[in-house]
Amino acid sequence: MATIFDVARAAQVSHQTVSRVLKGDPTVGAPLRERVEQAVRELRYRPSAAARALASRRTRTLGMITVGQPYYGPSSTAQGFNAAARGAGWDVSIEALEDPDGADLPEAVAALRSRDVQAVVVVAPTPEVRAATLQVPDRDVPFVMAGGGDDGFAGVALDQRAGAVAATRHLTDLGHRRVALLAGPAHWADAADREDGWRAALAEAGVEPGPLVRGDWSAASGAAAAEALRDAGATAVFCANDQMALGLLHALHRSGLRVPEDVSVVGFDDIPEAAFFTPALTTVGQDFAALGRALLGEVERLVAGGETPPALAAPRLVVRDSTAPPR
Repeated sequence: MATIFDVARAAQVSHQTVSRVLKGDPTVGAPLRERVEQAVRELRYRPSAAARALASRRTRTLGMITVGQPYYGPSSTAQGFNAAARGAGWDVSIEALEDPDGADLPEAVAALRSRDVQAVVVVAPTPEVRAATLQVPDRDVPFVMAGGGDDGFAGVALDQRAGAVAATRHLTDLGHRRVALLAGPAHWADAADREDGWRAALAEAGVEPGPLVRGDWSAASGAAAAEALRDAGATAVFCANDQMALGLLHALHRSGLRVPEDVSVVGFDDIPEAAFFTPALTTVGQDFAALGRALLGEVERLVAGGETPPALAAPRLVVRDSTAPPR
């Protein structure tokens, strides 16, 4: 079944233009109108009842799919979107999947469709989930990817790479020349972007990348990485999330190393507890409330011709007590 996006691609116009033609908007010029109408005929496109209802604001239900374990970033993204949507008068129907590979995603989509949702936001931390979303047949409502769009999907994301650059640049500006990375799982998009930012900031400073040890986002994996990072002679460690930083701080303390006197540590996310670590953690904060509002803005742009959401501010560095110049 053809969608409004298929018609837009065939006519080489935006889906908003297709919507305006279908509504009989007299401001659309004749050449554009003819291209859209021809594409509608060739593709045998029929606007869904759900889409028509949304455009006229007769229904107010959106769907959201979350995937995998309740890690801080994805769960905060979901919370931010839910708060923004409900604050704007939308009902949000949520399907939480257990399989991080998205194998049960089609069933979740079917369940949301049965509730007559008008769009679906997918909080998709892995490429497997994105691939599974692409395989969903007859996507007759817009899908928006939290974490950035690709493969024809709309998406909204905070700039993970920029946050990692800021964190690493803070360490090199302090004088560190042996900066390690405690990375997240390789198949997570956020982990890859943060690794890319770490490498870019080191290259900018003319510093060779230090050791890279990969964790799984948990504090336990951060603690397990401490020995390898210590033996590699790192004077500073950029941790791809705060939970792994917590585990690293604990293990370094138990081994007799002081933070920041012997090793500086930077995290990512600025979880509510980060200011209460010992020492208080320097980290990268993300505005998940703003991300939620931007996701809602993108949904409303797609389904009802709203304005393009404003660009999101880059994650910000929050300097606390866990970093200092090397001794």
